[in-house]
Order: sequence, then C-alpha cells, then structure tokens
Amino acid sequence: MAFNLKKLGPGLLFAGAAIGVSHLVQSTRAGAEFGFGFIWALLLINFIKYPFFQFGPRYALATGESLLDGYKKMGKSVLVTYFVLTFLTMFTIQTAVTIVTAGLASSLFGDFISVEVWTVIILAICLGIILRGRYKFLDLLMKIIVIVLTISTLIAVVLALTGNAKPISFAQIIPDNAESIGFLIAFMGWMPAPLDVSIWQSLWALEKQKDTYNYDVKTSLFDFNVGFIAAIFVGIGFIALGALVMFNSGEVISPKASVFSNQLISMYTQQLGNWSYVIIGLAAFTTMFSTTLTTLDASPRAMHKTTELVFESSQKNGFLIWTLILVIGTISIFFFLKSEMGFLIQVATILSFVTAPFYAIINYKLICSTHTPKEWQPKKGLRLLSWIGIIFLIGFSIWYLTSLKF
Repeated sequence: MAFNLKKLGPGLLFAGAAIGVSHLVQSTRAGAEFGFGFIWALLLINFIKYPFFQFGPRYALATGESLLDGYKKMGKSVLVTYFVLTFLTMFTIQTAVTIVTAGLASSLFGDFISVEVWTVIILAICLGIILRGRYKFLDLLMKIIVIVLTISTLIAVVLALTGNAKPISFAQIIPDNAESIGFLIAFMGWMPAPLDVSIWQSLWALEKQKDTYNYDVKTSLFDFNVGFIAAIFVGIGFIALGALVMFNSGEVISPKASVFSNQLISMYTQQLGNWSYVIIGLAAFTTMFSTTLTTLDASPRAMHKTTELVFESSQKNGFLIWTLILVIGTISIFFFLKSEMGFLIQVATILSFVTAPFYAIINYKLICSTHTPKEWQPKKGLRLLSWIGIIFLIGFSIWYLTSLKF
C-alpha cells in the first residue's frame, strides 16, 4: 500500500492518546527503577493487546458502525456493563492525564500560576476546542505531534547512548515483591493504552471516513499499525532515557506533577543541551495536552452514544452534558487529592488493567460474530493470538488481585 500521510488519522490519534502517561511517566519510571529490565513487559503487553485494539477500526469500517452499536447487538447488559466501567474509571483517568499536563505547563510556562490553576485553564481550553468541532483539528495536530516526539525521542536516546560510559545491562527482571508487582500491573495497564480506547478508535475511524475518500478497512488497518508501532517505539525510547539518565543515579521519580515534569524535561536537556529545553518541553506538553484533549472528547462521546443506545432515544445535548460532568468531576478529584500525581496514575492504570479482560472478550466475540462480514473476521493466527491474550489478561489480573495484602 502506497504511503499517504493524508489517509493517516485515527491511528495517529491512537498514538497521541497512548503516548501520554504510559510513556512519559510510567516508561520513564520503569527505566529509572529497573533499567532495561521491563522491556519484556512493554513488548509482551503490546503483543497481547494488539488484536483487541485493531478490532475497533476493523469492525467500524467493515460494518459502518461503532463498537458500541455492536455491543448493543450482543445485548443491553454488555452496554450497561461498559457504561458502569467507564463511569467508574473516566474521572480518574482524565484527572491523571490532566495533572501531568498541568505540571508540564507549570514547568514550561512558569510556576507563577499554581498547578491547580493550570488544571482549570487546560480543561477550559480543551472544552473550547471540543465544542467548536474537533476532529479535523485533532487529525492535523496529531500528525505533527507524533512525528516531532518520535524524532526528538530518537535523538535524545542516541545521544544518551553516545555519552554513556557505564555498562548497560539488558537482563530482564521479574518482580518478586508486592510493590514491584503493583508497579508492573500499573505499567502494563496503560501500555500502550487502556483497552477501551478501541471504542474510541471505532468512533474516530467513522469520523475519518466522512472526511477522506476511500478510507476503507485495509487503509484503516494500515493507519492503525503505523500509530501502534510508533507508540511502541516511543515507549522503548522513554524506558531507555530513564535507564540511561536516571537508573542508579540516586534520583527518585517524584509523585508531584510539577517536580516530575522538571525531571522529565531535564532528561532530554542533559543529552541535547540547554538549548533544547523549550523544544522538548513543548513536545512533551503538546503530547500530554493532546492526550487530555482526546480523552476529554472521547469519554463523553462514548458515554453519550451509550446512553442513546441503552434508552433508544436521541439526546440532543447529551455530549455537552457528559463533557461538563467529566470536567467538574476531574476538577473535584484533582483538588480533593491535592496534586498527588503518583497515586492518581497508580489507581487509574490498575483499574484499566483489571477491566481489560472484559473489553478483550467482548471485542473478540463481536468481531467473530455474524454481525461482522465474514471477509473481515480475523484469520486463525489472529484468533489464536486473541485467545492467548484473553487467557493472559485474566490470569495476570487474578495474579495481581491475589497478591494484594489487605
């Protein structure tokens, strides 16, 4: 298939949503605390989750409807379960990505404004963009963001390797204590993203089809693969930076958003020089801002669609109402927890991991059902990978839950 940047969109939106907390925070921390020892976990969880993300655009372009429409065909109980899970997780997830964005804004633009005020400002800006119609803007913005961040990460890693005088160990680490296991689950929970992002993918694919000629199933799968590979590449890059710059340095990743943001940007500037502070800071901030923007758009849009399908009635202002609910809930959680970035991210990522088996199972059942045209149902290899993924996600979730000490 000939490469056409104009036909890329939802796949890069996926990359933009994925290259956020899981990469900037969790991958950096993994490198800082375990060196290159968690590369296995990053590659494994991407391999395991791949089919279930891919089923989003595959189903949407094969049928002309979103995964949510497909869930309804499987029974309202599936939609209601999705509604409950999303309602329980969307506020914490939105708060987690917003607090990192606010911390970066404070570091980059000045701490004369508190992180709390930056949070309100960022949410207000995102709300304004969304209410004015966002898809074409997101589509263009994400192409720029993913390219800039990928190149800047590659340059920083190469220079870090060039300037590194310490021996590098690629020995892989299997956690053997509750704290390390908890971090491993959190790390894998959002790597490369929560599985419910597959639903967002199906909605974005349909939006892209409206604006782009001949955006079909094959094109959408190519688009998704580009974004998926970019997310893996950048994730490895952030592990490498954490390992090369912070591992065994005695520096501890801070749970405070503004402090962590300075640590993050310093990793790049130590390798590239002080001249790069603004460039790298803007790249990191834009990445997190895009994640904040896409989550603020996607969660209310999915909840609005779900509500309409459950009650079988059109709700004219449903998207606006859900957006305002999410904004108010995010601000409330943020101020209540007093900027505890580490705690929020840990809760959000663990919730995403333990709910992953639900999304894996229903996405697989839907794509293999009679609701999907036979020609676009997965072949034997992808079906086998899906079964392996479902068993792994269930087993790993049980392992984590049984390892908790109350």
